[in-house]
Amino acid sequence: MKTENLSPKKKVHIVSLGCPKNLVDSEIMLGSLKNDGYEQTEDANEANTIIVNTCSFIEDSRKESVQTILEMANLKETDNKKKIVVAGCLPQRYKDELADSLPEADIVVGSGEFQNIANFLKESEQNPGKQLRHFHLPTYLQSDETPRLNSGPGFRAYLKISEGCKKRCAFCAIPAIRGNLQSRNIDAVVSEAKLLVASGVKEIIVISHDFTDYGWDLRRQNPEAVESPVALLDALSKVPGLKWIRVLYLYPDGINQELIDLIKGRDNLLPYFDIPLQHVNSAVLKRMNRKMTKEEIVEAISLIRKELPDAVIRTQFIVGFPGETDEEFEELLDFIEDTRFDRVGCFKYSPEEKTAGFRMTDQIDEETKEDRYNQVMSLQKDISNEMHARFVGQTIPVMVEGYSQETELLLEGRMQGQAPEIDGVVYINDGTASPGEIVMVEITDSHDYDLVGKIIQEALLI
Repeated sequence: MKTENLSPKKKVHIVSLGCPKNLVDSEIMLGSLKNDGYEQTEDANEANTIIVNTCSFIEDSRKESVQTILEMANLKETDNKKKIVVAGCLPQRYKDELADSLPEADIVVGSGEFQNIANFLKESEQNPGKQLRHFHLPTYLQSDETPRLNSGPGFRAYLKISEGCKKRCAFCAIPAIRGNLQSRNIDAVVSEAKLLVASGVKEIIVISHDFTDYGWDLRRQNPEAVESPVALLDALSKVPGLKWIRVLYLYPDGINQELIDLIKGRDNLLPYFDIPLQHVNSAVLKRMNRKMTKEEIVEAISLIRKELPDAVIRTQFIVGFPGETDEEFEELLDFIEDTRFDRVGCFKYSPEEKTAGFRMTDQIDEETKEDRYNQVMSLQKDISNEMHARFVGQTIPVMVEGYSQETELLLEGRMQGQAPEIDGVVYINDGTASPGEIVMVEITDSHDYDLVGKIIQEALLI
């Protein structure tokens, strides 16, 4: 066999920061590069090209992004032929200002151009020593032909249904970074879902900036458009072989009887509601430009609890938003205490440039934000412990992820009420199963965020 004409494959290492939506962008870059002859490697040292797909949501995420870029750039000291690519939300937001501050980067590309990464690397090869900058309006929308390489376990995948956002919350810079709402049509989304299932995916996690706005732009352009949240879930639930469908990021005003009835009627639509409320005091919500009141929030949650009493509800709150008084914060604490959410995430308000909140004069000091954050998380820890305790003695379906990250003496999985990466897990200390299998597990113990149980072998779900 002749080998003299064979050349080693180009290798790419990618670090994807931020949300699952960013992860899908990273997977699109990987798919494009695979088609161009690249091979993915988990070892940055052996990569010819290193891509850092950045996040710019809040100050902490920006710091993490810059730190990661500098860490990757340090590898050029031992191999100056490595290409460093800075992609995503950070360069889209700061453009030339960021590129000027990062001479280590060979290519700086925004969230409107990442899909062209293979062409940019070729361009860079033809222009050695020149930093390339590619920024475009964030109007790119994934199509049926878009290559994508699932970087997660083969049995689950994220499914992005839209780009951008139509809302203008006072604390959020996402519309300035990602643009206005652009929904994919149902046929395209279902087509991708079928391809994922054909590759072995059993759980799809539907993501967007706001699921309940899905299709609004298409219906506005064409009154005959059929795209809507209910129509999309109805179509996805009919994809053969799709065992679990989980939806993230539902704005509470889109939770209605029609949506609840559909979830009740389909076994593969999980009763899992990720509803970022941000606050509950009506005055704070108005300052946040959240377009809803406390009463409407309570009504939406009451509907879920009435129709789906076993549903898991996850939410996020922002503390320290400009002007938040002690009384308004106490109302938030009382609401958390009374509502008994299964999961609560909390953010300390971060002033974001070019947002309405950034221009507000009554900013809250960092010490107060920290204190309020700690109060919320302390309260929720006790509630979470209580909510998990109710599962002890129950036998529930669990999707096995594989060996535990803590020890190979335990398997690790997730019940229907646990989303990957953001919620707790189920530790399995008795029984065997393969990753991706859905098995029945008897819960024997509970902790603040995790459960422990044993597999009931005869109840294995096929």
